[in-house]
Amino acid sequence: MRKSLVRFVGSLGIAFIIIVIGKYVIVAQDLTPITGEWKSETWSEKHDKEKQAAQVNDGKIHLSFQRSTANGRNSHGSSFSLEELGLNQAQVQNGRVNFRLVREAGTVDAEGAFVNGRGSGTFRFTPNRSFVDAMRSRGFDFEKSARKHDDGLEEKLLSAAFINVTTALADDLNSANFGKLEVEDLFKAAIFKVDSKFMAEMKATGFPNLQMEDLVKARIFKIDADYVRQVNDMGFGNRDFEGLVKFRVFKVTPEYLSELKAAGLTNLDSEDVVKCRIFSIDPDFIRKARAEDPSVSLEDLVRMKIGVGKKRPGN
Repeated sequence: MRKSLVRFVGSLGIAFIIIVIGKYVIVAQDLTPITGEWKSETWSEKHDKEKQAAQVNDGKIHLSFQRSTANGRNSHGSSFSLEELGLNQAQVQNGRVNFRLVREAGTVDAEGAFVNGRGSGTFRFTPNRSFVDAMRSRGFDFEKSARKHDDGLEEKLLSAAFINVTTALADDLNSANFGKLEVEDLFKAAIFKVDSKFMAEMKATGFPNLQMEDLVKARIFKIDADYVRQVNDMGFGNRDFEGLVKFRVFKVTPEYLSELKAAGLTNLDSEDVVKCRIFSIDPDFIRKARAEDPSVSLEDLVRMKIGVGKKRPGN
C-alpha cells in the first residue's frame, strides 16, 4: 500500500516527503526551488579607481539577486568572497561562469557570463528542509514567521541563505540570555553582527537589560564598550542608553566636550551637550558671547542662534 501511495504522489508531479509513524502516514509537501536573475556591476561604476583596486585585492564581488514574487519583485545585494563562490579574478573579468553559494538554509546555483567585469545570468535556489527543522528545535519557527509576514517559506530561507543565518548563530544567541527571540531577531543579528560576546560586553558596561532592537541601534551608531567608557570619562556616566544614541547621532566627542568646558560652559548635562550640537554652538561663538556678557547662559546662546532675545555676539 505504501508503494501505491508513493506512486500516486509521484503521479501528481509534486515533490513530497512521506513520513510513516506507526500506522499513520503523513504526507508533507517538500519545498519548492526559487529561480531568478543575478547581476554584478563593475566596482568602478560606483566607486573611484582606488577603491576599485582595494575591492580586487580584497577578493570579493558584489552580486545582486532578483526574482519575481506574488508581491512583485524582490532583490538582494551583497558582497561575497570569490573563494566562497568557487570563482577567481580572471573569471569575473570575462567568460562564462558557473558558481555556487552553499549555506545552511539552502544552496544557490548560478550560471551566466562576465564581460569586462560586468556579469549577469540566472540562478536557482534549493531550500534546505533540515535547516527548518533544526531551527524549530532551537525555538525559531521559520514556517510560522513566513505565514505571519505573508512571505513564502522558500523566500524566507532564500533571505536566510543570502545573509548567512546559521544554527550556530541561533545557539549563540540562545546562550546569551536575550530573552525570547523571534526569527526576525536572527536576521537582525546576522545583518548587524550581534552576538553573545557583544551582548556580554554591553552588559558589563552597565546596560544589563538591552533588547535586540537596542543592540541593533548600538551597531548602527557604533556604540560599543569603548565608546561607553569614553562617555563615562567625559563625565556622563548615566545609564541612559538613548542618551548614548543621541551622542553618536550628533557626533558628541570627548574633544568637543573639552572645548565647551574650556569656553566657559560647565555643569552641562547630556541634553545640554546635544542642544549645543543641534544649534551649532561652538567654542568660538561661546567666547564671543561671553566677552560681551560673562553671565550669558546656554539658553541665551540658543536664543541668539535662532535670532530671539539677545543679539548675536558682534552685532
